[in-house]
Amino acid sequence: MRKFDTKVQHLKYKVLREVSRQAWEGKLPLGAIDIPKIIVPGKVPTMRCCVYKERAILAERVKIAMGGDKNNPNVIQVIDIACDECPAAGYEVTDSCRGCLAHRCEDACKKGAILFDHNHVAHIDKSKCVECGMCAKVCPYFAIINRKRPCQIACKVKAIAIKSDNSAEIDYNKCIACGACVYQCPFGAITDKSFIVDVIEMIKGSNDNKNYKVFAVIAPSVASQFSYARTGQVVAGLKKLGFYSVVEAALGADIVAENESKELAGKGFLTSSCCTAFVDYVEKYFPALRQYVSHNLSPMATISKLIKEKYPSCKVVFIGPCTAKKMEVQKESVRPYVDAAITFEELQALLDSRDIDVTFLEEEKLEGASYFGRIFARSGGVSDAIAEGLKENWMSEWSPKICTCDGIEECRVALMKKSKNNLDADFIEGMACVGGCIGGAGCLTHGEKNKMEVEKYAKAATQKTISESLSAIFDKKE
Repeated sequence: MRKFDTKVQHLKYKVLREVSRQAWEGKLPLGAIDIPKIIVPGKVPTMRCCVYKERAILAERVKIAMGGDKNNPNVIQVIDIACDECPAAGYEVTDSCRGCLAHRCEDACKKGAILFDHNHVAHIDKSKCVECGMCAKVCPYFAIINRKRPCQIACKVKAIAIKSDNSAEIDYNKCIACGACVYQCPFGAITDKSFIVDVIEMIKGSNDNKNYKVFAVIAPSVASQFSYARTGQVVAGLKKLGFYSVVEAALGADIVAENESKELAGKGFLTSSCCTAFVDYVEKYFPALRQYVSHNLSPMATISKLIKEKYPSCKVVFIGPCTAKKMEVQKESVRPYVDAAITFEELQALLDSRDIDVTFLEEEKLEGASYFGRIFARSGGVSDAIAEGLKENWMSEWSPKICTCDGIEECRVALMKKSKNNLDADFIEGMACVGGCIGGAGCLTHGEKNKMEVEKYAKAATQKTISESLSAIFDKKE
């Protein structure tokens, strides 16, 4: 069964798998890896101008898979040498231009950038064009189009520009590390830095959990991934890798739902804080609204904090669909609780680097979070959990108006309205990825089926209410 949506993901996985194999065997750094054999032993297929360029690109992929530049904290990075195949972006006149007499495009252009050849066909002088788009709006044949690169279309915060050498460049003052450009780049020229080697070193250093224990905190969206196996088998695979225990991030979501519902009741207006890319978006684009962001840590950090309190010397690794979590673990408020974050893509590479076929493993159960904690994985889940938290805290007489934002564009609209005191809502659920966490860049697969799988997983929860889940968590803690 196909494990990934795209061939680009599969290529990335192969590099991660080979780096992981070398890390387990202690054969890193880079010089120990036979780069050409990462793709096909004894053969290097190429989509580039020559095999030498392909090898150079592979070398860069390996470096990023090994952690990239340690002095650069940003996790989304461009492989410049791989980014040269997309056409230059901007407005262009297509073959649909009829060379008409009206020349409306010329009249609409205030910069004099429209020229005509001897057949009256329009052309755009790029040295004068300011990309206003007025010519395209008035053309009766729709002959002028705005050509954009896939990465620029994917980036809803406009953090990607094109350099003079025609490669993409990320403005990290704008980037929220959501990874949308990573998933959409058809050449894999934009990728997320991996900390998979750090995770392997943690596991190896634990000496079968004798020196310290290594915990895996896994996101509830795992239920929509690894479609070839059952979730319990993936849990068993994690333990076979060397993790001491596998804990649901959904347990942290139950705690957050309880605390956030109380915070909302006390303040009257609130935005969610579970999506770190959304929080980063508020801080960078709507700083005046930062005061309204919930003061709760994310579910990942919340449950990790509890684990660290019980096992102070342990290591905690978060596994989920999100590239932005790799930035979150660098925050001072989170760093003490989470030691590393990897994606589901990287988990697949980890399992295969040890030749662990989870389909042959006996299922192991996850700790029982509630239905409401598990639906944090999909858009609207946080809102439903907050409403349930209010209900369970005897606040059912107040039914808050909730604005669920599915993707960063909807977040922008809601925040803009709030900044103008025009939003008819008491709570904003902000999800940077369309669909919620199940649409994260680090997912193996994307699509509507993921939502159904998460819902099915949530309904199978042993704890049916948030209160039941919290009682189980804290009774066990004591």
